[in-house]
Amino acid sequence: MHLPDPMADGDVSLERTIHQRRTIRSFESKALTPKQFSQLLWAAQGITETGGFKRAAASAGALYPMDIYGVVGGDCIEKLDPAVYHYEPTNHTISLVREGDARRDIAIAALSQMWMAHAPLTLVITAEYSRIMGKYGHRGVRYAMIEAGHIGQNIFLQSQAMGLEAGIVGAFEDEKVIEVMGIKKTHEPLLLMPVGYKR
Repeated sequence: MHLPDPMADGDVSLERTIHQRRTIRSFESKALTPKQFSQLLWAAQGITETGGFKRAAASAGALYPMDIYGVVGGDCIEKLDPAVYHYEPTNHTISLVREGDARRDIAIAALSQMWMAHAPLTLVITAEYSRIMGKYGHRGVRYAMIEAGHIGQNIFLQSQAMGLEAGIVGAFEDEKVIEVMGIKKTHEPLLLMPVGYKR
C-alpha cells in the first residue's frame, strides 16, 4: 500500500521540538491520519535523497540493518485496518504482516505495561544483525543499537512537530513480541514506541 508523500518542510522549529519533547504514557483514542503515519515512518527510515538510498537516520557503513513495523489498532489510523504493517523505505509503502489489533498482546509482552495498548499506533524498531555484522563483526551489534537510538529520537521529534506525543519502551520479552507480531525471528525488536495524542 502506497503512503502519502512525506513533507520535507514543516511549521515547527527543530529547537521547539527538542525543547518540548517528553516521554508520554497516556494517550487519547483519537485516530491518526494516513499522512501522519506516513510522516512518522519516513522520519524513522525514509529515503532522504533523490535517486539515492540514504535514509533519515544515520547508519554505520550505510548498511541499514533496521526494519520498522507499525502495530495499528482498530479505528486508529483513518482508512487503515487494524494490523501489523512493515515499512518499505525504497518505495515508501507498507505491507501487511498480520491482521488484527495486536496492541494489547504487545503490551502484555512488554511486562504488562498496559498503558501502551491505548496508543493508536506502536512503532517497533527491529534490527537484523547479519546485515551489519558481515562488515563489522560483533561490533555491528553495538552500531545497530546506536542506530535504533537515532531512529527513536527522529520519531520523538517528528511526533512533536505534528502535535503528537510518543512513549518509548525497552522492557519486553523479545520472543513474545516477535510471535505476537508475526515477524521474522531474525528481526530482533530493540524499541517499542507508542504514538498518539496526549490525554
